[in-house]
Amino acid sequence: MKLTIKKLKTLITGAMTLSILALVISAQTNLQAATTTAADGAATFKAKCAACHGMDGSGNTGPGKSMKVRDLRSADVQKQSDDQLSKIIANGKGKMPGYSKSLGADACNELVAYVRKLGGK
Repeated sequence: MKLTIKKLKTLITGAMTLSILALVISAQTNLQAATTTAADGAATFKAKCAACHGMDGSGNTGPGKSMKVRDLRSADVQKQSDDQLSKIIANGKGKMPGYSKSLGADACNELVAYVRKLGGK
């Protein structure tokens, strides 16, 4: 088979089109996964965290005020890395219990995604 410049251009164009399509599909999958993760985290947050932190994450609840919980929407909380937040959720901090055994790593990560959503990120 003789490879001409025209055939080479056609092959390159086809390969570039496939690469772009793969990137688009990957980006959509990642966006859907992030959305699902935050949505899954919302239910867990409501069940495990909202009593103290409030549904909006402000900590403006009776227990939250008495324990002086942090506003999860604050810049101070939001500037922490996902790994830092996940460790706090998993291991606990201060009066907050750890949830690694009862929730597992995936649910802790879903909570991090939801905390990010509360902070507008």
